[in-house]
Amino acid sequence: MDECSLYEFDIEPSEDDERLDAYLNEQFADLSRSYISKVIKNGGCLVNDVIVTKAGFRLSVDDHVCFQLPAAIEPDIQPEDIPLDILYEDDDLLIVNKPQGMVVHPAAGHFSGTLVNAIMWHCRGNLSGVNGVMRPGIVHRIDKDTSGSLVICKNDIAHHSVAEQLKVHSINRIYYAIIHGHPATPSGTIHKPIGRDPSNRLKMAVCAEGKGKDAITHYEVVEELKGYSLIKCKLETGRTHQIRVHMSSIHHPILGDPLYETGFSNPFEHLQGQCLHAATIGLNHPKTGEYLEVTAPMPEYFAHLLDILRNK
Repeated sequence: MDECSLYEFDIEPSEDDERLDAYLNEQFADLSRSYISKVIKNGGCLVNDVIVTKAGFRLSVDDHVCFQLPAAIEPDIQPEDIPLDILYEDDDLLIVNKPQGMVVHPAAGHFSGTLVNAIMWHCRGNLSGVNGVMRPGIVHRIDKDTSGSLVICKNDIAHHSVAEQLKVHSINRIYYAIIHGHPATPSGTIHKPIGRDPSNRLKMAVCAEGKGKDAITHYEVVEELKGYSLIKCKLETGRTHQIRVHMSSIHHPILGDPLYETGFSNPFEHLQGQCLHAATIGLNHPKTGEYLEVTAPMPEYFAHLLDILRNK
């Protein structure tokens, strides 16, 4: 659409009875809730093909939400010649190893130097358009200070295929993290719903049962270090900040986490953000249907920190 970008969502059981403006605010964390409410009031949102103008409208399971984001708030994103660490590439997919510190897509304060700027240069316009001009090719994301594997879709068919696999939780995602302390059990599953923190919209938080979105993280201690542990996590769901919130909820936050390391000290001044690496991603190829798996090597900062902790 020339005059707006259209986003579509299907309401899951964990989102039943959620306010429309609150739900959309979770999907667009970089937009204010007041702005979203204004777009709704001006007729920019449809639920089951019916225009809804009340921000407090309550959503139901299986509702289909269409949200039209006016192009006026979307700047002209320019391709930039930024080197990419490419793990895999063909005509449908690009899988890159995102470095720590790189923002995935443009947002307020970050309109250049992002992964989107880099892939626009590399792919020369061959990117899916499902998520609009701000997020071309982006079907999922990882945090700015999380490194590792990220899938880019070069066309809409690939985008819909990968998005569906994400929706049904069939994509294999393995992360490594350095956490404070030693968990009571060497492996376990954290099954706690996650939603936006009501007191700080930059943070997510574990919610009461029946609230937030269902979130499941499986973890395993790979190595015990002095005061810390190296763990491997397998995501069953992929909520915003999921591993960071879940590990903090059991009092073993990720080392260096600027949001969830509350109550713990970080003695490593050189550390910029959480020690979290998206190592392996495996999915069925959108064209061939064959299983494809790639692994991003451990970043230098992460390996160096492990050496320091092993020699303490």
